[in-house]
Amino acid sequence: MRLVDAEPHGSRGGHEARDGGFTLPSWVRSALGLLVAMVAPLVVAMALAPVRSDLPNATVALVLAAVVVLVAATGTRLAAAVAAVTAALSFDLVFTRPYGTLSISRAQDVQTTVLLLVVALIVGQVAARSRGHRRLVAETSYNLGRVHAVAEMVASGAPSDQVVLAVAIELKDLLGLRSCRFDPSFAERPGPFIERQGSVSWGALRWGFTTLGLPTKEVTLVVENQGRPLGRYVLLAPPGTRVTEDQLLTAVALADQAGAALTAQAQSA
Repeated sequence: MRLVDAEPHGSRGGHEARDGGFTLPSWVRSALGLLVAMVAPLVVAMALAPVRSDLPNATVALVLAAVVVLVAATGTRLAAAVAAVTAALSFDLVFTRPYGTLSISRAQDVQTTVLLLVVALIVGQVAARSRGHRRLVAETSYNLGRVHAVAEMVASGAPSDQVVLAVAIELKDLLGLRSCRFDPSFAERPGPFIERQGSVSWGALRWGFTTLGLPTKEVTLVVENQGRPLGRYVLLAPPGTRVTEDQLLTAVALADQAGAALTAQAQSA
């Protein structure tokens, strides 16, 4: 079995090409989400400033709370919390006397500001959590589809080279990798590797893949069948590529399909 590489054209400079376009790294998307969370409520408050004498403060508070919900619907729970705090501060600066300061002269405005903060925090977190659950369900369904598609190739008797390449392509897309190749041999000095239970180990260290992202060194995903190692996929991820346990379990299942195809070919030879 020769080496099979899912990245024939080399690195794309840390950007992932999917469906003909580029996807920003997760840390960049998170940073942009936080920037929007800090700016959007203030921009909306400043836009409403010219008509503040005609708008009840309760109405303004509802508008700013809606902005927080919009941020939460497209961002993280941290972004939702930042947007809630920014909304309360913007309301204080623009709509409570004395204007342009964090001081509040009326007790009613104090209550409205505090209520805005509390409601925006609660609603923002609920919206962000709901979005996260919907995304998790969609991703899980899609990942099962990946495994099913490759399993159908194996069941139909597709050549092992095709199955191994198909798995490499799926792994690259699934984990947001810079490159992914199959190697029938193993490294002389073991590095980080993906375990079958959906974790990443590097020697005695359990790697925090959900926070630190995958190691930037070559990561090994063992290909085996019935406990017998047949080779490995060598994964190279851009810095900060965070993944989930479900994604790693899907990667293991995909590698198992490659192992089944290699075994079937060896038995028929």
